[in-house]
Amino acid sequence: MGFAYTDLSVDRDDLRDDVLTGLAASPKSIPPKYFYDEAGCRLFEAICAQPEYVLCRTEQSLMAAHLPDIAAALGPVDCIIEPGAGDCVKVRRLLDTLHPANLVVMDIAGAPLAAAAEPLSRDYPALAVTALGMDFIHDLEAATPYLPAGRRLVYYPGSSIGNFAPDEASALLARFRQLASAQGQLLIGFDLKKDPQRLHAAYNDAAGVTAAFNLNLLARLNRELGADFDLTRFRHYAFYNPVAGRIEMHLVSLAEQDIHIAGQRVHFALGETLHTEHSYKFRGDEFSALAQIAGWTLKAAWEHDGFAVQLYG
Repeated sequence: MGFAYTDLSVDRDDLRDDVLTGLAASPKSIPPKYFYDEAGCRLFEAICAQPEYVLCRTEQSLMAAHLPDIAAALGPVDCIIEPGAGDCVKVRRLLDTLHPANLVVMDIAGAPLAAAAEPLSRDYPALAVTALGMDFIHDLEAATPYLPAGRRLVYYPGSSIGNFAPDEASALLARFRQLASAQGQLLIGFDLKKDPQRLHAAYNDAAGVTAAFNLNLLARLNRELGADFDLTRFRHYAFYNPVAGRIEMHLVSLAEQDIHIAGQRVHFALGETLHTEHSYKFRGDEFSALAQIAGWTLKAAWEHDGFAVQLYG
């Protein structure tokens, strides 16, 4: 049916404003969406292959084992919508089973998304593939004109929902509810609460890939905003906070130093951190409560080795 790519981010680049706002805050922070430049996308793929980071492989195993049940619970689907689709690998399993007429994928990294999505139109000749380069967190509603009529499924795998604080997660789920329309459904994956040591190891892999991914954010700011971060003066630091129920990722300043970025000077004290990501972990009932607030009704749930997939209508 063909392939179409539209870049909806050309008139909106919030990198400078978001970074300067985050660096002026206390504590300092930068939204994790800015991890995903070209190098960041490659590094994240490498993280998923690390032996300590079993989340992706566990999700794939769960989907493979329960796909017939998932498909039966879903019923007919005309259009799959995947926000944050990245390399478009995970959705292939659903395409093979559900045979929808349309696929709409979106990601802030537009060029890598287009490169990953175009082959889908060749591999599935009966499928119309639409790729949208966009910041769906801010501009999700901009995707509405590109959605065909019919029964829609919002697919949000990989525990990306954990990057949002609970109230933010519920707000995003409510926007997914609107995007899906009245008869639509949501299939979502998330990481479950588990042994803190296991979680700690996943974000502190022995090969240092997650550390490189975290530090690459500073390299991006040097390149795109003219910053002068010395990457050797910052250390990747990630830990599980059991009270908040989340992994926190930081870059810790190893010295008292001033950074210049986008014409501004930013001071870092010795030991001060730049918070780059958090990843919430849930119990199944905790997550379903968030989804219910957002207007979703739980239809089915599956769990495997510390990971969950839930279906909502």
